[in-house]
Amino acid sequence: MAAPRIRVFGGLEIRTAGGTPATLPTRKTALLIAALALAHDKGVRREALSEAFWPGRGEAQSRGSLRQSLAAARRILEQGGATLGIEGDAHRLRLAGDGGAVDAWRFAQLATESAPAAWAEAAALYQGDILAGYALPDALDEWFAPYRREYRQKALALAEKLSVRPEAAGIADAGQALAERLLSGDGAAEEAHRALIRLHLARGQDNAARRQFELCKAALRRELGAEPEAATTALLSAKPPSPASAPAPGGSARRESERPSVIVMPFDNLSGEADGYFVDGVVEEITAALSRVRDFFVIARQSAFTYKGRFADVREIGRELGVKYVVEGTVRRGGDRLRISVQLVDAESRAQLWADRYEGVTNDIFEFQDRIAAHVAGAIHPAVRKAEIDAARRKPPGNLRAYDLVLRAYPKIWSASAQDNREAIALLTKAIAESPQYGRAHALLAWCYAQDVVYLWSSDPEDMRRKAGEAVEAAAGLIDDDPTALAAVGSALSQCLDDLDRAATFIEAALALDPNNAWAWARYAWLAIYRDEADAAKERFERSLSLSPLDPLGYNVRIGITSALALKKDYAQAARLLRDVLHKHPGVTWVHRQMAYVAALAGDLETARESVRLLLAAHPDASIALMQACHPTRNVPRIFGPMLEGWRLAGLPER
Repeated sequence: MAAPRIRVFGGLEIRTAGGTPATLPTRKTALLIAALALAHDKGVRREALSEAFWPGRGEAQSRGSLRQSLAAARRILEQGGATLGIEGDAHRLRLAGDGGAVDAWRFAQLATESAPAAWAEAAALYQGDILAGYALPDALDEWFAPYRREYRQKALALAEKLSVRPEAAGIADAGQALAERLLSGDGAAEEAHRALIRLHLARGQDNAARRQFELCKAALRRELGAEPEAATTALLSAKPPSPASAPAPGGSARRESERPSVIVMPFDNLSGEADGYFVDGVVEEITAALSRVRDFFVIARQSAFTYKGRFADVREIGRELGVKYVVEGTVRRGGDRLRISVQLVDAESRAQLWADRYEGVTNDIFEFQDRIAAHVAGAIHPAVRKAEIDAARRKPPGNLRAYDLVLRAYPKIWSASAQDNREAIALLTKAIAESPQYGRAHALLAWCYAQDVVYLWSSDPEDMRRKAGEAVEAAAGLIDDDPTALAAVGSALSQCLDDLDRAATFIEAALALDPNNAWAWARYAWLAIYRDEADAAKERFERSLSLSPLDPLGYNVRIGITSALALKKDYAQAARLLRDVLHKHPGVTWVHRQMAYVAALAGDLETARESVRLLLAAHPDASIALMQACHPTRNVPRIFGPMLEGWRLAGLPER
């Protein structure tokens, strides 16, 4: 007699060996069977089942409830000589039997076979997410969530695979049906949209493909505040590839985009199999966090997970997927502690560009995942940017495009040097001449003009202020999806154009798009300084530092923290921190204006007067009058008044 059939896709249905719907005494018994079915050969610890299914009860009572449910489940599964049954010992339980008895088992087997016909059969089995529509208490919903994510990822990867190989009879229809089912559960599932675009193009339905792309773009903007990945956009930029020559997902994107491409590989699990869902969750969260960074595009996780469980050299990955940078990592659990090691590697040279290690307790695994993802994204962003800048420097001047010109401008913008800032303005102006609609170039140009004003580099601050305003307006309509550009415009508005409310609009938009953008958090903190919000400023500066502790603009964040201390009139501590910044960054001479007033107000007139001497040596025109014309807080008496007092005590000339 045939084994019972267990369906977990799109709901939960359990049939007896005779094919009739099973009648179980409780819903938890049905869910217990589903839990064992999804665990399959790995099995589940009895203790874990007791805690998840009967939380809050005593150990003896929960174990008793488990025994009763197991007895009921066995009666259903084993009646009539069925070959599907529950096995186990005093510690662990597993569901064993015919591989076709559970739809998830059969799906996983068919999806990994080489024949497209097997893929089509697997697609038909996926009728929706695990237990979709089946009411679950919170504890059990959390229990089943990793399985739901795992099988949805497999189904998304299968939809893309079917769309790349649609030539066999019925394959295209199976791929379309699967992609549509996936979109009915998650309208922002970009991989499913991408599969439908490919299928429409393969059938010669160009208009349908473009409509699908627009649906994808609208869903991503509505639900995630994101734009389609370059791999999706690239599908419409060229004729669809023939099945025999179809590239791996992401391969064409590298050629179509100037932005560098990144892939987050499946991390190595150095613990037991039970931690597999957590390891995959870390990778998924890091991928999602990096996807919000507009400075580069991230290859879809489905493409990355095709490498799971097998060794692949980073150079091979780079060639196969057309990526420039690879993120790798390991996860190890020891008792209640987790250790995650992550590195960023150049796919061509195999050089390690950045590496770090994170540790934490497992009290709240999902919070730990989110925190690690934020830190990794915050650190990788400047690491990739530095690598791209170095590459642009190596290019012959005759080969430079607007993108390369902006990259060359970056280190000059950050250098805190008047001469470098002037060279950055020249490079950005040339980039705009090459590409007049390049919003980021306009935005960074506005920031450069603002720096000329506030760092005392300009002999005509009003002219620089006017130019900053013009650059802001040129950028404003071109940067809706660019966090770096939005932050730059917000910075210019707050630094020298006295429009703090509008500045907040731009910077908050940047953080909504990329909440792990360390520089945007730093600029948001400076905005709080200008608004006399010391506590908010300090919190934002610290968040910026935690996201990118090695950022080249880190010194500016530490200066900001001293400004927050000064707002709270802790001048002595502010002076101590500024002294450390000046020791490490002696070229940042404009900071002496801050050291002069905080040291004076702390009672250290010797240090204050020495800072005035050094300030005048670097900026001969520095004076009280110039500060009144250039300082960002010049129109906020509560903040600027103590500064004037300190400068006068320190001996800064009036004019």
